[in-house]
Amino acid sequence: QVQLVESGGGLVQAGGSLRLSCAASGRTFNDMGWFRQAPGKERQFVARITMSGNTYYADDVKGRFTISSDNAKNTVYLQMNSLKPEDTAIYLCARRGSGSLYYLVSGYDLWGQGTQVTVSS
Repeated sequence: QVQLVESGGGLVQAGGSLRLSCAASGRTFNDMGWFRQAPGKERQFVARITMSGNTYYADDVKGRFTISSDNAKNTVYLQMNSLKPEDTAIYLCARRGSGSLYYLVSGYDLWGQGTQVTVSS
């Protein structure tokens, strides 16, 4: 069974950058996505990368975040620049499943445990 492990979260000042990593224990052979969940809020789509390298972003991170992958390392990254306090959340990577739309939680069938990102003002 493939497992996903996120890393790279931390505390950063507004305007700063962080790079998150999501390491898979094996080949996922699927599109991959990043979601985030703030306290008291629903899990929210952030970004997706397809197996062919196409990328998709939520409107509120477009132009600031970049998703990428290294297939040789079975790792997906999320480069986050110009961070804002409202980006504070637990960030989770996920493997795309079948059915449902790519920006819905139900569209993913395997999740990591998440990594905390805190942006101070």
